[in-house]
Amino acid sequence: MTDVLKVASYLCQRYKDTYGVQMDEMKLHKLLYFTQREAIIQTGAPMFHEKFKAWKYGPVLPQIRKHYKDDTLHYTLDKCDVEKYKDVFDKIFEIYAKKKSWSLSTLTHCEYSWTKARQGYDTDAHCDTDIETDDIRVDAERMRQRRIMLSIWDKMKKVNTK
Repeated sequence: MTDVLKVASYLCQRYKDTYGVQMDEMKLHKLLYFTQREAIIQTGAPMFHEKFKAWKYGPVLPQIRKHYKDDTLHYTLDKCDVEKYKDVFDKIFEIYAKKKSWSLSTLTHCEYSWTKARQGYDTDAHCDTDIETDDIRVDAERMRQRRIMLSIWDKMKKVNTK
């Protein structure tokens, strides 16, 4: 497993290199969630072992929160991990990094894993329940199936337009 502090640092640095600004904390947590889900989609295994909490604005890793607030996310992700997860990181930046933080929060509210962890809590209630990695696997499988269906749809459209 990869060190989540190194993954968070990598995402922050890549975001700054790509967009010229520091990413806000909410976006970092959401990109970490989508990175974990994408790693499961592409490799069949989670990238890191830490569990997200089901906070009201979406998944959060409290240990990352502290490092973000203290401006201590300056770890280096090993080159072999960058290469191993290159396609995961590229997909996250292609799809999610450019979106607004609140949009990402809304997207995470549609995830099975987050809604399951928040069962029994009011919308605005504080919740420190763990989001189970097996539930993120359910979200990953749903996304994988969606992508397969979209790919089939795109192929069918191309055949029908010829």
